[in-house]
Amino acid sequence: MSKSSVVTSDALSSASLFKKFYRRVLPASVWLRRTALCLLALLLITTGSMYGIAQWYIHTNKSQPLVMGASFIPSYAAYLGVNPQKTLDGMLGIGIKHLRLVSYWNEIEPQDGGTYDFSQLDWQFQKAEAAGAKITLAVGLRQPRWPECHLPGWAASQPVTVWQPKLERFIEAVMTRYKASSALESYQLENEYFNRVFGECTNFDRPRLVSEYAVARRSDPFHPIIISRSNNGVGIPIYDPKPDEYGVSIYKRVWDSGVTKRYLEYPFPAWYYGFLAGAQKIHDGRNMVIHEMQAEAWAPNGKSILDISLAEQNKSLDAKRFAGRFDYAKATGMRQFDMWGAEYWYYRLEVLKDPSLWNVAKSEYTKTK
Repeated sequence: MSKSSVVTSDALSSASLFKKFYRRVLPASVWLRRTALCLLALLLITTGSMYGIAQWYIHTNKSQPLVMGASFIPSYAAYLGVNPQKTLDGMLGIGIKHLRLVSYWNEIEPQDGGTYDFSQLDWQFQKAEAAGAKITLAVGLRQPRWPECHLPGWAASQPVTVWQPKLERFIEAVMTRYKASSALESYQLENEYFNRVFGECTNFDRPRLVSEYAVARRSDPFHPIIISRSNNGVGIPIYDPKPDEYGVSIYKRVWDSGVTKRYLEYPFPAWYYGFLAGAQKIHDGRNMVIHEMQAEAWAPNGKSILDISLAEQNKSLDAKRFAGRFDYAKATGMRQFDMWGAEYWYYRLEVLKDPSLWNVAKSEYTKTK
């Protein structure tokens, strides 16, 4: 075969391949391009609509008073090695005027039989009343801090049909005791009830939550009840129970133990949470608050804060990031938020002799006051 014949044969082969590409691949490529363009347009429209709702919500709320509070859990303060009462005194002293308190079932009713020890919660209410602070009181089985579901040991071996009525009597007892307090502003019923991925919880039945809500509403018909969203995903709670307000937790920087084995910064912009609040407002007119704005370090590899150095803690939360948390919460447009980790700020101040976080908190709360 001559060289010219080879060239001609190659040309024919190339032409044949081009025709196959033109007839089969190119039309598919055009279809894929059109599909990609449609998906991109849909994404832009969706994102633009979400952003628009967020900006509407932020704008309509900006004239409302800003309420900056903090959660406080005395048993966690004790775990960190600081005096719980001095910790709360310090929090009130730097201008924190809204507290999110807990009523752990296993601490208040340590023995079966309906005998309650309210001494721990009593002194917290007394200090808040004396300081003119307001309180959101968590009630129910699932409340802030690990293991999330604070089931008494005596109830652990009982079926839900046995312990549920006892839990509801406990909820009623807590609300009856504190509903007349001048400090009480609202309740949070069951913290992140449907969150299945965090905490040692096993019962997520909606009928149980509906029943608890009925008990809470009957026990105190005058103070608002907050129920938190199950997660931060796009969506609107539409099923019963329908509370007076919704709560949402925001975590910005955590340790990814699954894939990257490093600190992970969630990419959600602040306006995304403004969208969640705005969409809820449009849907049913109910307000939303940030009941938990991350403001403490996240220890890596399943360790405790007590097990890691200050330098390691700063990789997760230093003074600059901490100040940014306040700015982020304000930028959502929600006008009430409780920071998470005040006991930790005090631990860094008193135990680690690092005042950096405490000074940021003092500056932020003083400005708001």
